[in-house]
Amino acid sequence: MKRFKLRTMLASVACVALLAGCNSETTGGNDDDQIVVGVTQIVEHPSLDAAFEGFKKALEENGYKEGENVKYDVQIAQGDPNNNKPIADNFVANEVDLIFANSTPSAQSALQATKDIPIVFTSVTDPVGAELVKSFDEPGENITGTSDTHPDAITSTINFIVDQIGAKNIGVLYNAGEQNSIVQVQKVKEIAESKGASIVEASVSTSAEVQQAAESLIGRVDAIYIPTDNTVVSAFQTVVGVANNEKIPLFAGELDSMELGAVAASGFSYFDLGYETGLMAVQILKGEKKASEIPVAYPQNLKLVINTEAAEAQGVDVQEAWADIAEFHDEK
Repeated sequence: MKRFKLRTMLASVACVALLAGCNSETTGGNDDDQIVVGVTQIVEHPSLDAAFEGFKKALEENGYKEGENVKYDVQIAQGDPNNNKPIADNFVANEVDLIFANSTPSAQSALQATKDIPIVFTSVTDPVGAELVKSFDEPGENITGTSDTHPDAITSTINFIVDQIGAKNIGVLYNAGEQNSIVQVQKVKEIAESKGASIVEASVSTSAEVQQAAESLIGRVDAIYIPTDNTVVSAFQTVVGVANNEKIPLFAGELDSMELGAVAASGFSYFDLGYETGLMAVQILKGEKKASEIPVAYPQNLKLVINTEAAEAQGVDVQEAWADIAEFHDEK
């Protein structure tokens, strides 16, 4: 096994000095053979959190046990992209052994900060468009990871919204500052228009604007679709409230948000996605492969899931025939 020297752990102190309000969760002891993994995440929400748990599980199952021979320096940017750069710079200054970048803006800042420390990313919609990698097969010198976009995920959900719900005008709520969201909105528009439907865009820049943006769609749309947008998903419950009150069917870009109150989503487990990313990290940490030798992957096992409780709350009559194309999720 490749051995790593002890790295100084000053990120928590630096975070306080440079990032007012930044979360730090540095764990583990101080043994000389401990590996330090810097974890940079744009915001806390169920999908990203699940990806991190899956990442840690993969490392643990391969001999890297938190508090024994690996410790995680976790830095949350609190939804503010401006915080990503100092977080990444701190990791470089502290010479962490590997960076786990959980979201597109987190990964972009990490790559800008270092071309030497290996980076594995996840929860990234378009790694090529975000200029993180050259291609899926040839990622780059020190970076690889997993994309959270299955080629058929958006198509499956929009087809359901138009064909089964009968929506003609679909509201799309997103942060126009998130590159991953722009890519998804464009695809939603293309698919909807090809089926004779149209989209109504409502953009935000912070989570505090989400409720007002959702309310702006009232009376203008037959359904709402939320892509895997970090800003909007972090305030997803406010959109659920509007959807329930106004009986507007709400659809999500991933299963974790579906469970929070969306009618349906085509997706996969973010825990599994993080786990796959963790296996990549294991290969790098053990010296078996360089990041440049590991192709970028995307999730498998796509499925359409319908939340029957949310459907009832939003005035959707669940059809038995839908069991042929989807799984039913019922929290009652």
